[in-house]
Amino acid sequence: MHKKILLLGSGELGKELVIALKRLGQTVIAADSYAGAPAMQVADAFEVVDMLDGKQLDTLVARYRPDLIVPEIEAIRTERFYTYEQQHIQVVPSARAANFTMNRKLIRDLASKELGLRTARYHYATTYAEFETAVADIGLPCVVKPLMSSSGKGQRILRNPADQQEVWDYAINNARGDIGEVIIEEFIAFHTEITLLTVTQQHGETLFCPPIGHRQERGDYQESWQPVAIAAKDYADACTMAGQVTAALTGTGLWGVEFFLTNDGVYFSELSPRPHDTGMVTLAGTQNLSEFELHARAILGLPIPAIQLERAGASAVVLAGETADQFTITGLPEALALPQTDVRIFGKPGTRPYRRMAVALAWDAIGTDMDALRRKATQTAGKIGIAYTNTR
Repeated sequence: MHKKILLLGSGELGKELVIALKRLGQTVIAADSYAGAPAMQVADAFEVVDMLDGKQLDTLVARYRPDLIVPEIEAIRTERFYTYEQQHIQVVPSARAANFTMNRKLIRDLASKELGLRTARYHYATTYAEFETAVADIGLPCVVKPLMSSSGKGQRILRNPADQQEVWDYAINNARGDIGEVIIEEFIAFHTEITLLTVTQQHGETLFCPPIGHRQERGDYQESWQPVAIAAKDYADACTMAGQVTAALTGTGLWGVEFFLTNDGVYFSELSPRPHDTGMVTLAGTQNLSEFELHARAILGLPIPAIQLERAGASAVVLAGETADQFTITGLPEALALPQTDVRIFGKPGTRPYRRMAVALAWDAIGTDMDALRRKATQTAGKIGIAYTNTR
């Protein structure tokens, strides 16, 4: 069994997916908007293209004639995927899923209005006047996000009426693509955010991984841990909702479905149709198959007999603090001197403030003190540094 796979987006998640696919004997072409992206370093070939340019995307697909197209980022002209499916190219998970989940408006309306899932109250705005009206109705605090973005870009919690113009400008100016619209959401008083990795298969039932807890700052993941403490009913409700929304979107692969856990039950938050950044904790061996191995098997139609929790794990990110083209990662010997730890250096060619450059992993036996394990992962990440040779 051999497939030619075109990966659209070549970040750290794509890099781990390429490794998983290569171990299964596949050919992978990695594409991104800049040279030297992490997944390009381990792929069979790579291309630098503007994936928001439909003509460039068409040219790329025509050149390689892939069996599968696997999107790894949001900034893609996803409407072209319907044409590629008509050309008998498998889009992962599907053209419908990619189009819906790359746009918060489509996925939120599907979840709330069509499927009736429990979500935060929300409104959309394309002008500042509409934004003011929406904020007045939702109330403060509220969460403001561009309809199309990733890694928390453009996302803010609006708490003070005096900050409305600033928050609006930040959302609009940090959106990906050409969609000048934002979503204003009710702020949910949650005690835990979780990711439920969900696997839809070509020839099997939908599978759910042990839930992952995560913490965000600036709308971006900072640490995650697996398993997370969750009531049996909440887990069952989350599985039901994840099963409903992935079935409605159609297709095969691994999905990162996010939920808020509150004292009043579970709320659906967001969904990614691919491996999730918080799922990097599975690289600590928490499961018998990492999220990347699960995704690779699912998109190739290979069997997944079961997903089993093997041990407890935690992850913590290493962030850059400056913008630089030349730098050195430091502290690796000190980090790896800690028992039951590991580090993944992403290999990104440049830095900028808050850019993820590496992730630290820690693990222990099931039933361990998770707070202590999280501190260990953070301690490990803290030993990794970045020495900047030239900054700009």
